[in-house]
Amino acid sequence: MTTDLFWPRYATPADLADIEAIPLSQRGLPESTYAALKRAATLWPPRRALTVLPDATRWNEPCCRTFGELLADVHKTANMLHDLGVQRNDAVAIISPNCDELITATLAAQLAGIAAPINGALAVEHIAELVTRAGAKVLIAAAPELDDASWETARHLINAGVIDTVILLRPTGDRPNFTLTPHVAGATVGYLGQLAEKYDGTTFHGQPPAAHDIAALFHTGGTTGKPKPAAHTHANEVTDAWMIASNTLLDEDSVLFAGLPLFHVNALVVTLLAPLLRGQQAVWAGPLGYRDTALYANFWKIVQQYRIAAMSAVPTVYAVLAQCPIDADIDSLRYALVGASALPIAVRKDFESHTGVPLLEGYGLTEGTCASVRSFPDHPRPGSVGQRLPYQHVKTVRIDDDGRWHDLPCGEVGNLAISGPTVFPGYVTARSSDGYVLDGLGKLNDGWLDTGDLAWVDTDGFVHLTGRAKDLIIRGGHNIDPATIEDALLAHPDVTGAAAVGRPDVHAGEVPVAYVTVASGVTEDELQAWAAKQVAERAAAPKSVTIVDALPVTAVGKPYKLGLRADAARIALSEALAAMAGVHAVEADVDDGSIVVTVTIESDADADAVADTLGRYALAWQLKERQ
Repeated sequence: MTTDLFWPRYATPADLADIEAIPLSQRGLPESTYAALKRAATLWPPRRALTVLPDATRWNEPCCRTFGELLADVHKTANMLHDLGVQRNDAVAIISPNCDELITATLAAQLAGIAAPINGALAVEHIAELVTRAGAKVLIAAAPELDDASWETARHLINAGVIDTVILLRPTGDRPNFTLTPHVAGATVGYLGQLAEKYDGTTFHGQPPAAHDIAALFHTGGTTGKPKPAAHTHANEVTDAWMIASNTLLDEDSVLFAGLPLFHVNALVVTLLAPLLRGQQAVWAGPLGYRDTALYANFWKIVQQYRIAAMSAVPTVYAVLAQCPIDADIDSLRYALVGASALPIAVRKDFESHTGVPLLEGYGLTEGTCASVRSFPDHPRPGSVGQRLPYQHVKTVRIDDDGRWHDLPCGEVGNLAISGPTVFPGYVTARSSDGYVLDGLGKLNDGWLDTGDLAWVDTDGFVHLTGRAKDLIIRGGHNIDPATIEDALLAHPDVTGAAAVGRPDVHAGEVPVAYVTVASGVTEDELQAWAAKQVAERAAAPKSVTIVDALPVTAVGKPYKLGLRADAARIALSEALAAMAGVHAVEADVDDGSIVVTVTIESDADADAVADTLGRYALAWQLKERQ
C-alpha cells in the first residue's frame, strides 16, 4: 500500500485499490485553486511555472514566469477585481484567446469571485445571454491588438448594457502602449497590466474562497438550445486536477504542452491546475493553439526545445501530427492524451507508428469537472477509454421513460453514470440575492451524473463506450447542440420538421448534417443556405440538408435520431469508398445503440485498402465478401 499521502503510487490499474484504501479527506488537498497556487509558490518559488509562446512562428521567444511570480501577479489582479466590486458570488466574464495574461486573469477571477470563460466564436447574442445568466458586470477581454473579434464582442455587450467594465489583455510579449486604450461610452475600459500594477502582490485583501464555493461557470450544450452554465466548485476542480496529476509516470521535472483554449475545461484542469499541484512547467501555445497551422511545421522542434513529456489534444490534432515529418529529437515525449471525441483506429495506428509515442485515451465531460477515466501506456485495455479515476465511481443504468433508474450489472450496456467529488452541483438556472440557483436538470440522481453516453463497465472499472444516448454533435472536440440547427431550419416557412445529427468525418470526427420534412417545393440547397445564415455559430452550420418524407420516431412517438445517424454514416462511407474498385455495397445499421457499418466487397477487392479507409472513421465496421 502506498505511504505517500499526497502523491500515491499510480502507475497501473492495480494501484487503484491501494489509493482508495486511504480516504480522500486524509490526502491533504488544497481547498481551493488559490490554495493550490499558494502551495506551489511556497514549495517552488523560483521554479518555472509557465512558458507562453507569443505565436507558433516565435516559438523560441517565450514569456516565462515562476510560481512565485505567478502568485504575485494573481494577487495584484484579484485585488484589482476586488476593488472594482467583485465579491465571492460575483462572476467575471472572460472572452479571449490564450495569452500570458489570460492565465493570470482566470486564476484571479476564481480568487476574487467566479470565472466565467466564454468561447468568443459563439454568436454575440448567445454570448450576451451567457453573460446575463452569469450576472457578470466585469468583462476580461482580448484587446484589439490580440483579437479584434473579442473586442468587438465587448463593444456589443457594452452597448447592450450588459457589462460596464472591460479589462483588456495584451498579446504575449507585447510592449504595452497604454496611451492607445480604447474608449467606449458607458463603460470603464483599461489594460490589465496597467490597472493591476498598482495593487499589492503579497496577499489577497478579500475573503479567500472555500472548498464549497463556486470557482467557475463553464457553458455547455443542452437539448433546449439555450446556454447552460455548469457550476464547478473549488473542490471539484482541485480534486480532479489532483487525480490527473497523481501519475507516477511523470515527475516534478516533466513539462506539459497546452494547446487547447482556456474556455475548455481540459485546458484549465489538465494543463493549468494539474501541473500547478505537481510543480510542473506548462508550455502554452500561441493564441490560436492547435488551430494555428503554423504550429504543426514547428511542433517537433518545440517538443525538443522544451523537453515536452506529455500533451493533451483531440483526435484531429494527432491525425495532422501523424503526417508531419519528425525533424527533431522527441525522446522526451512519454505519451499523448486524447479525448473529447472518439479516437479512430487509423489515427492511433498512424500517430503511434510515426512517432513511437503512445496515445492514451481518456473520458470526461464538463458536468464531471473534466476527467473521469484514464488509460495506462503499459497496460492497454483494447476497446476501452480507460479505468475510472480514484474516488470516482462508474456504473451503467437503464432509465425508464418516467425517469426511474435501474442499475445494470457489469458488462451490460446502458447509460453511463458517474459519482464522486468531481460531479458538478448543477447548472445555473437563475440568480438570487443569496447567489446562484443551481439545478441538475435531470442529469443528477442521488449524487450520480447521467453522462448521456452508452457504455458497459468491466469488473476492473474500465469503461467501454458503445454510443451516445445524447444527441450532441462533436466536431473536432467541440460540442454542437443539434437544437440550434433544428430551430434555424424550423424558422423557414416551408419546413415542417427538422433533425440534426453528426455525420462521420475524417478530419473533424463529426460534422453536422440535417434531415427535414417540407410542405412545398423548396430545395435542399436553398435550405442549406438558409441554415448557414440563421445558425448562430459558423461551425454548427449543417454541411448538408436532406429532404425526407418523414422523420423517424420511436414506438411512443419520440424522435429517433439513431436511424438518421446511421444513414449519415452510410453516406459518408459510401463517398469515401466510391473510387475503390470492388466495393459492392455499404450499409449502416443500429446495433444496441451503436452504429455499425457493413461493407460488402467483391472477392478481388483490395480488402486492406478498404479497411485502412474505414479505420480512419470513429465507427464500428465490418467487411463481408460478396457471395
